[in-house]
Amino acid sequence: MDLFDAMKVELPTGPDFSAEKSLWRELGNPAATVDTSRKFHICGVDEVGRGPLAGPVVAAAVILDPMNVPRGLDDSKKLTARRRETLFDAVQDTAFAVNIAQASVDEIGELNILEASMLAMRRAVEGLSVKPDGALVDGNRDPGFGDLPTRTLVKGDGRSLSIAAASVVAKVFRDRLMTKLGENYPEYGWAQNAGYGVAKHRRALELVGVSPHHRRTFAPIRDILDEE
Repeated sequence: MDLFDAMKVELPTGPDFSAEKSLWRELGNPAATVDTSRKFHICGVDEVGRGPLAGPVVAAAVILDPMNVPRGLDDSKKLTARRRETLFDAVQDTAFAVNIAQASVDEIGELNILEASMLAMRRAVEGLSVKPDGALVDGNRDPGFGDLPTRTLVKGDGRSLSIAAASVVAKVFRDRLMTKLGENYPEYGWAQNAGYGVAKHRRALELVGVSPHHRRTFAPIRDILDEE
């Protein structure tokens, strides 16, 4: 037993480049490391917005520069709003490539939320200005990026720096979008709840009804529409 075990000290953990390096080596680059290679084009992919009652689902794909990674990258859910905003700008400034994509409320209704999320992720990767050599995706489902080598990573936003960067970018973009949409629909409180079904949002639905930005196939919205 080492000293830390004996002291029961919990060492800090967080996302790193382990998954990126593993995939890079699988792709036939055993000597390449993220510390020295500036041609390390593994993109991290994540989405936000599966659960809300309103607004699109948003995905981001990010190819980080391993030699210039913003300090403090982590799962966006673990960061304060102010820290996410700072990291959003830092990732945009330092990454090799960043792309943000959406699947609309109508597409969510047509496809279902899971398939719409996959569509948004495919659009995010397809729109990258730099062609990636491989992709790491948060979760356990491969969105289907054609012949692009892809690995899924459960809780990847807390394990992979590239996915963490994508989670921050997607989260900040969607929060900003919902704040903008909420300017015309202030009753729902989207600037605070991002479209999630919190108490204020649900009360507003009962009082003023459904907006064009609500997801009509989601049960609470569908039930209100059925009553009209």
